[in-house]
Amino acid sequence: QDPLNPMQSTDFAVQLATFAGVEQQAMTNKLLTQMAGQTGAGLAGAASFIGKEARTTAPVWFGNVPLTLDIAPDRMADSVQLIAHDARGREVGREEIGPGTGQIEWYGRDAFDEKLPDGQYSFTIESYSNGNRVATSKVGVYARIVEAELADDGMVLIFQGGGAAPAREITAIRDPR
Repeated sequence: QDPLNPMQSTDFAVQLATFAGVEQQAMTNKLLTQMAGQTGAGLAGAASFIGKEARTTAPVWFGNVPLTLDIAPDRMADSVQLIAHDARGREVGREEIGPGTGQIEWYGRDAFDEKLPDGQYSFTIESYSNGNRVATSKVGVYARIVEAELADDGMVLIFQGGGAAPAREITAIRDPR
């Protein structure tokens, strides 16, 4: 700026606004570049999950193949009941499974040993000690991953039959073989 010919205050304000706009655009470009890198890496990583089985407590599809449930009752339990819930959250089955931990196969049978209808199911267990319920917890169930999507709040894994769960809620991944 020439000290003998000072700039008008309006010209100065326009220059400041222009510099601010350029700085903001540069910052936006930097953030978009970072997001594009994360999205690509996230989808590439998620692609390796497709075809594998994920352990989730979200509802999963049950058809003609038994579901693998991961049972972990309270340590003090001397009796454990497995409760199956349909897509609406209604109890559709209850059975005594004993106090052990580990994986069991669920064949989807009702109290009359009839196969439950195909659909979405979720599971809880109730742990009892000396006849008193000491804990209720969700049960992890394995479901095959068929798709991965990016949502506003992160990656979502889509399961065979239409169930879905955010990737942050998946507690294990395994090869179905």
